Amino acid sequence: MIVLVSLILLSYTAAYYVTAPSLRWLGFEFSGLRLELANTLVSFIFLMVLAGVVGRFFYSQQRKMLAVLIGAMRQMARGDFNIQLNFGHKNEADFGGIVDGIYHMAEELGQMERLRQEFISNVSHELQSPLTSIRGFARALQKEGLDEEERAHYLRIIEQESMRLSKLSDNLLKLTTLESEHQPFAPQPYRLDRQLRNVILVSEPQWSDKELELEAELPEMTVVADEELMSQVWINLLHNSIKFTPPGGTIRIEALSKDGQLAITFTDSGIGIQPEHIPHLFERFFKSDASRQRAAGGSGLGLSIVKKIVELHKGDIAVISELGQGAAFTVTIPQDRPEASRRGGGEE
Repeated sequence: MIVLVSLILLSYTAAYYVTAPSLRWLGFEFSGLRLELANTLVSFIFLMVLAGVVGRFFYSQQRKMLAVLIGAMRQMARGDFNIQLNFGHKNEADFGGIVDGIYHMAEELGQMERLRQEFISNVSHELQSPLTSIRGFARALQKEGLDEEERAHYLRIIEQESMRLSKLSDNLLKLTTLESEHQPFAPQPYRLDRQLRNVILVSEPQWSDKELELEAELPEMTVVADEELMSQVWINLLHNSIKFTPPGGTIRIEALSKDGQLAITFTDSGIGIQPEHIPHLFERFFKSDASRQRAAGGSGLGLSIVKKIVELHKGDIAVISELGQGAAFTVTIPQDRPEASRRGGGEE
């Protein structure tokens, strides 16, 4: 609008100083209304010429800026998110919102690509380890002169590694389903204390083999949640406690209800967690001690699944631990009906 007004004023001023002298030089003497009409006609001609010149200039500038934007988008389409939009300060100010939006999009897409590559790398690594073991022990079985004890030992290892592969596949499928919009979510009222007691009973072979003392303080309480999904949460947390608690140790499960929230805490007298590892516990494939986790059969996905399910219920999970002093995992969820919430999450 300012540009248009400026062009009109410039055209009329130029016509005012050009029209009368030009008419006198041509031998015409106009005055009054005729002179004004002549001034108006000439100013209109000047305006059209100036508008054409200015229009071509701005059109050329816009084409250059659009070419830069299109080039940046093509660069991102090729997987290169390190873009630079060089408009110059003035033009960049004119396209400020678009420039900021494209930079933000490039940053987010770059982060997603880094996470995707890291995920593929981790999956490949986790698959390679059991496959290498299976291949090695399968070759060992082909050797002549093996006695039955050695043969049975190799077969047990192959079976264990096959189970690791199967569990990894199942956990990856669970994570993918939980992160998609296709996860069935059917919250219904049920007795939470009964569910926790049943998980303890089902896991008895694991904790009794290590002679662990298991304590439970589970008053009668009802929750509205997806019973099947929450069962996975309690099983993962209990099995983690069993896995990292030395023989003869103690595991305590406690449930409390307050202000419409339920807090379920799994406390163990295990080996604890290093402080610098706690913020990463729920990241996929994170293992605070990779060799120990591998020996125990962990894939680094269990706590990721736990966090996803808890967040799906609009809940939260927190960890308190000191190295050598055990760990306490507390799950907090609404007692009444939750609505599905899809957010990011972590691991075992």
